[in-house]
Amino acid sequence: MSVKPKKHLGQHFLTDKNTCQKISLQYSKHKGCKRLLEIGPGMGALTTYLLQQEDLDVTVMEIDRDSINYLSTHFPALQGKIISGDFLKMDLKEAMGNEPFSVVGNFPYNISSQIIFKCLEYRHQIPEIMGMFQKEMAERIAEKPGSKTYGIISVLTQAFYNIEYCFTVDEHVFNPPPKVKSGVIRCTRNEREELPCNEKLFIQLVKMAFNQRRKTIRNSIKSLMTNGPIDHPYLQLRPEVLSVEQFIELTQIIESSV
Repeated sequence: MSVKPKKHLGQHFLTDKNTCQKISLQYSKHKGCKRLLEIGPGMGALTTYLLQQEDLDVTVMEIDRDSINYLSTHFPALQGKIISGDFLKMDLKEAMGNEPFSVVGNFPYNISSQIIFKCLEYRHQIPEIMGMFQKEMAERIAEKPGSKTYGIISVLTQAFYNIEYCFTVDEHVFNPPPKVKSGVIRCTRNEREELPCNEKLFIQLVKMAFNQRRKTIRNSIKSLMTNGPIDHPYLQLRPEVLSVEQFIELTQIIESSV
């Protein structure tokens, strides 16, 4: 019995055991968290090695019925630990309770950014996100200021997580092989419980700035300056040079002027 990868679900099953084991070992149990939610386990290539770590409590969430049937048959250790559903639509507190849990997986490329944003919604409960993304996306999440790759997802993720790019995975270890390389990253929760500014305004400012990244920030966020122009050197810059802390500072300045 095996599962045929489904294109509409963005499935590329990882087939190389060494790579699977290497990915599993990137999980750092940040803040002592041993509860894991693996997203999209497929036929359990990564799951196998997560379950071998005896102190981990592994739950999996899968949307594909064929994969669920396969996991139920071949992984008795997952009895009662397989959640059938769409991660992006799931109430994670209902699925996982109120205790902390980390999110891991070889994430489908077509929804990987949405997975990150969903995790950010539950950041107080998710101390670590570790997994494989399309290499370009992994680099974007981990990128630092000053690069053309640095953008919205970089700033919003790094506001709450420290990001480490672990290693690159080649195309040939998948079935079917994707057309791009993959990258494994580890995101561990930083000590910033809340932003020291209006979070909605922060997100709005970051998105507006990067949506017109060729313009100076002043020209991109004019509509936020409802009480007239603000004079600050950050406004003369383009968004890719500002750090998370500087975006927070700029949000505080705009907030105080309203």
